[in-house]
Amino acid sequence: MKLVFAGTPEVAVPALDALIASGRHEVAAVVTRPDAPAGRGRRLVASPVAERAEEAGIEVLKPARPRDEDFLARLREIAPDCCPVVAYGALLPRTALDVPARGWVNLHFSLLPAWRGAAPVQHAVMAGDEVTGASTFLIEEGLDSGPVYGVLTEEVRPTDTSGDLLTRLAFAGAGLLAATMDGIEDGTLHAVPQPDEGVALAPKITVEDARVEWSAPALRVDRVVRGCTPAPGAWTLFRGERLKLVQAVPVLDRTDLAPGELSAAKNNVYVGTGSHAVELLWVQPQGKKPMRAADWARGVRIVPGELVGI
Repeated sequence: MKLVFAGTPEVAVPALDALIASGRHEVAAVVTRPDAPAGRGRRLVASPVAERAEEAGIEVLKPARPRDEDFLARLREIAPDCCPVVAYGALLPRTALDVPARGWVNLHFSLLPAWRGAAPVQHAVMAGDEVTGASTFLIEEGLDSGPVYGVLTEEVRPTDTSGDLLTRLAFAGAGLLAATMDGIEDGTLHAVPQPDEGVALAPKITVEDARVEWSAPALRVDRVVRGCTPAPGAWTLFRGERLKLVQAVPVLDRTDLAPGELSAAKNNVYVGTGSHAVELLWVQPQGKKPMRAADWARGVRIVPGELVGI
């Protein structure tokens, strides 16, 4: 088939690579979000998908909005058979959805209908799911509600951050998307409607969602820290400034600290929760780079009984 691939961040690159490498289909063009400011100088930078496509000599389309007539006209000129999508980052209007004969097929990082939305992996980690996965489905105008072509499952490991899990799903899902294109082309794969039961929504995680509530059990604190790593980053307040929590682990045998109460030893920093304590391993003070929590604690000279979170 002639394909136009739509994607933007680094997590979409493995799928683009898999389609290029398959040799069975032609990736005629790539659709991605416009260049965005990055770094201290706020210089405009192309998306990871745009950079990879340019390396491969593939035409790159960067519409400000996918409903722009110039973009739609070029899409019609290319006349793709199918448009595979991974984390493109913009809603596709009906005028775009109608162009490819076999539709737009999205690789979504959950077992649909669970975790429909922008942040499925983060929500799976924060909810304590033991198993998640990826699905390929035909895009409709509803939110991730289209019929499903294929799925794969992936264990959520006890120490997984959302970044760890998403990386594994990106590579495993690349193979699923390539196989889905093959099955659509040869007629052996047919989309099946999603069940009405088991729908869960996964909206974008906000900065406020990532604030740690120390009155919650340690298990919940652990899930929030892992689910919000690397973005947007779990955080709390310390002496009125934001302190990012990069890595923390529950400590089952310590229950002597009140919620939010700090305890610092030579090589360990503990915080009380609504159940047992958690040990802070890595933190990032406001305006500084990540550092070991013990080094941070020595620098700020924690007072006995001092609290975080207020």
